[in-house]
Amino acid sequence: MLAFIILFLAALSRFLPHSAHGTAVNFTAVGAGLLFFGSRRPRWEAIVAVAVMAVTDAILTRVVYEYPFHIRGYIVTWCWYAAVCLIGSALLRKVTALRVVAGVLASATGFFLLSNFVVWVSSGMYAHTAAGLGDCYAAAVPFYVNDLISTAIFAAAFFGLPALIEITTAEEPVPVRVKARK
Repeated sequence: MLAFIILFLAALSRFLPHSAHGTAVNFTAVGAGLLFFGSRRPRWEAIVAVAVMAVTDAILTRVVYEYPFHIRGYIVTWCWYAAVCLIGSALLRKVTALRVVAGVLASATGFFLLSNFVVWVSSGMYAHTAAGLGDCYAAAVPFYVNDLISTAIFAAAFFGLPALIEITTAEEPVPVRVKARK
């Protein structure tokens, strides 16, 4: 149940930058939410996470950005959503700080590299040269930094709070008493 709540909160967090008038660009819980969902649910349920995020893609595109929604423009992003769930499933079934850091880096860096490569290939915004690719990545660095920071903060909360609760509510082990022989 917790995984679905986190997924829902991650989806809602996508609207936060717009309510902050664009000052929190790309500062969302999406990467951390997908990692957490993938770590707690069966792999096949990644399709649920992709569907939830796809709905928010459609709402953001049509209502917030006021652009036409075309599925083909989101296929790579939806594959990334599924990949992050699978990374969570493979890497974070056993949660350690190092594994969470690796998941955060894989999620944010993977999205940065993949999404900006697709922008470079499919749009006319940048020259189709090595310099144009470099310009595309350079222009996206502020978005990457916000994504990396927000994914780290939310991952620390999503993975750390349940662990902290488990530690603080664990009962003390009952000492075993051995009968003395007479």
